[in-house]
Amino acid sequence: MTKEKEPTTIKKYANRRLYNTGTSTYVTLEDLANMVKAGEDFVVFDAKSGDEITRSVLTQIIFEQENKGQNLLPITFLRQLIRFYGDSMQNLVPTYLDFTIDSLTRDQDKLRGQMANAFGPSAFTAIEDTVRRNTEMFEQAMRMFLPFSGGRPEPTSSAPNGKAESRTAEARPTERADGEFDLLKRQLDEMQKKIEKLAEKG
Repeated sequence: MTKEKEPTTIKKYANRRLYNTGTSTYVTLEDLANMVKAGEDFVVFDAKSGDEITRSVLTQIIFEQENKGQNLLPITFLRQLIRFYGDSMQNLVPTYLDFTIDSLTRDQDKLRGQMANAFGPSAFTAIEDTVRRNTEMFEQAMRMFLPFSGGRPEPTSSAPNGKAESRTAEARPTERADGEFDLLKRQLDEMQKKIEKLAEKG
């Protein structure tokens, strides 16, 4: 049985220099970006405190790539992402993003092939179908453990001692979550419409 390769350890020093313990050389953020693209896993530790800071370093890599004009993150997406910090939906967002990017990664070879063969309406249709299919799969998965779908009973005004009003108040946090989830769905719908327009131009 082949032993799985351990991630390379990168140490970050106070002078912001990054040291690759695997090659015993100092590296740059660009070098780490190339390692990610090559499929080489690594973890980053603060050399002084020993804390793992992989997440912040990966975020720095994305920041550097975005500054070079290789924009992958739409402004509307970034703004919505910031709004989710500290929100009741915060715990759901990582799961949603992981699910979406994992689905795109699995389908990327298929999409590349279709776009290479015919850079036209069929290519954009393939992307549109993938986005729609991933959204439907995610919604089905979320319904299994989140009360976002319909079917909740509405309180009646005839309930005694104000119990109906109490149930209405209790339902408000869930209704808010519904609205935020619907917003994500609307953004995906808008993306699909843009893809359709591009396909018509093609």
